[in-house]
Amino acid sequence: MEETQQLKTQLDLMQAALDHINQGFSAFDADLRLVAWNRGLWEMLDFPQELARRGTHLEAFLRVNAERGEYGPGDIEGKIQRRLERAKLFEPHYFERIRPNGQVIAVSGTPLPKGGFVTTYSDVTEDRRRQEKLERTVEERTRALQQSEDWLRLVTDNIPALIAYLSPGPVFRFANRRYADWFGHSVASIAGRPAPEVVGEELFKELEPHINRSFDGNAVSYEYQRNRSDGSTAYMRSTLIPDMTKDGRTLGIFVLSLDATDQKQAEAALVQSQRMDAVGKLTGGLAHDFNNLLAILMGNLLSLGRMETPLDRETLDSKLSPMLEATKRGSDLIQRLLAFSRGKAIDPQNVSLAKVIASAGRLLEGSLPPSVDVTITAQDKEIGACIDPTQMETALINLAFNARDAMPEGGTLTITLDACELDTREADDLGIPSGRFARITVGDTGGGMDPDTQLRVFEPFFTTKNFGTGSGLGLSMVYGFIRQSGGAIHISSALGVGTYLTLYLPYQRITPTTGRDADEGETLPLKPGQGELLLLVEDDPDVANTVTDQLQNLGYAVLRAENAEDARSLALDLPELRGMLSDIIMPGQINGLALAREIQQKRQDLGIALMSGYADWSDLAGQECACEFPVLAKPFADAQLADTLQKILSPTPDPAGRLCKEYCD
Repeated sequence: MEETQQLKTQLDLMQAALDHINQGFSAFDADLRLVAWNRGLWEMLDFPQELARRGTHLEAFLRVNAERGEYGPGDIEGKIQRRLERAKLFEPHYFERIRPNGQVIAVSGTPLPKGGFVTTYSDVTEDRRRQEKLERTVEERTRALQQSEDWLRLVTDNIPALIAYLSPGPVFRFANRRYADWFGHSVASIAGRPAPEVVGEELFKELEPHINRSFDGNAVSYEYQRNRSDGSTAYMRSTLIPDMTKDGRTLGIFVLSLDATDQKQAEAALVQSQRMDAVGKLTGGLAHDFNNLLAILMGNLLSLGRMETPLDRETLDSKLSPMLEATKRGSDLIQRLLAFSRGKAIDPQNVSLAKVIASAGRLLEGSLPPSVDVTITAQDKEIGACIDPTQMETALINLAFNARDAMPEGGTLTITLDACELDTREADDLGIPSGRFARITVGDTGGGMDPDTQLRVFEPFFTTKNFGTGSGLGLSMVYGFIRQSGGAIHISSALGVGTYLTLYLPYQRITPTTGRDADEGETLPLKPGQGELLLLVEDDPDVANTVTDQLQNLGYAVLRAENAEDARSLALDLPELRGMLSDIIMPGQINGLALAREIQQKRQDLGIALMSGYADWSDLAGQECACEFPVLAKPFADAQLADTLQKILSPTPDPAGRLCKEYCD
């Protein structure tokens, strides 16, 4: 009796423990009879209380459920028997049953080692409702997200910009229609592809440093050019914005590219407009210089004409030398003015700033009033920068004319060149990296500027001059050019003191004895001929006589032709001809360049050189600038002529087009 009482007490304790479980619980033996349960089961499933005793068969529970419609309509006995058969298999099972009142019960059964099974019942109604609500929310948000993506795609596909997103790799994750079309892909095909495959290996090498810098967390802007399918060149301006987390990680980068071709063309037109404005200002001074040169020529010629007795050599030289110097100076002024006025596409190159300043100084000679004293201190030819030299000359001339206008009563204009080191603080103030810079300072002793004017001086169209006397674009163009070249401008001015504009450009060391910066004033050695027979093709009789004299004085025999037809016949019928010197622009249907090419096809042994008095002869001749023959710019000295003839008559002629290229440049 004591053992029985002790067992009953233990069972009661176990029952009390089971009743505190917040799930329903039941245990059936191998005969499918109830051996344990808890109160939660009856409260959850609302079974009759009389079933709550040990030994109740599982069938009784199934029947209660079946009769009250827990298993749905239909054959009650069949439903009970099918469930009993499954229970006798004693297999693990889990299912969820929705009761008629909407309650969702999760049933989980586990078999016991000696037969029977333990089952737990969980009310998951609220969980399932929350899940359904979450699924509806996810579905709604997915639909909304898809709609947002559709709207985003619609917007990005219809704005005039190339938009994309790059993830690390770099790999494209998104691109709008314009971006995909630009690189010959579809929107679908571009996603997931590595950047080199999309933009091409060659272009990617150019863009990679910018992409890497953006993945390091920096906003980056840059320009690049690419050929369109029709062969024209397009200029693109791109901005990369890193997509960063709060802790500083870069998830990807946003790409925005705009077609800057029209803007580039507008900028080029504006640069040319400014250049021509400067040419207009230079013209008065150059006209003064030319009148002086003509006065030298006319005075000496008149003097020679009045002399009746034969002249000794010393007297003749005293008259001819200033005339020759005057013609050389006139030719030099014309070439500089033409080169300056026609300009070129932006062509950055490493140049000596001292030489650029000297060239601008020569253009300014005679263009500034006598009341303005000009002091140029720029002797160090090793100080250079990677710039477009023509634009640099334009900038210096604009600054010089601004200084002139600031000194209506006269004063001093100074241009100095030196190199300097900018520390981090100084560079940050200027908005450029620290390091070594070339420094050009243009100063004047004019009236100076007040603080408000200094703040606006680089704004386009801002001017303090009277209406119609200034465009307000000069300083803004200078500012844009210097910034484009990687430099900066600092202005220092005060009323009554004057103005100093300091240009900073990234320093490049130039070796004066090489390349473009070699001394241009070297006198070429005179190389006489050995009696070789040359054909001169020139339609102007006076020019033909002058060049004939030059050729004969150099030791050559000369035949002359006034037109292309005569030149063709002589060149093909006289095998003893060694060379031909032809003007490029001639009357008739054929020009000198076409004639030279035609003759060379049939006489490859004939050395050929060309000459022209036009700066833009290639446009007049309807030809590309590059050609395979040396070109002499009229007028030319004996040494230049002799050097060119030696090249075309030597067994190893000058590489094709070298002199032509130098002339065109």
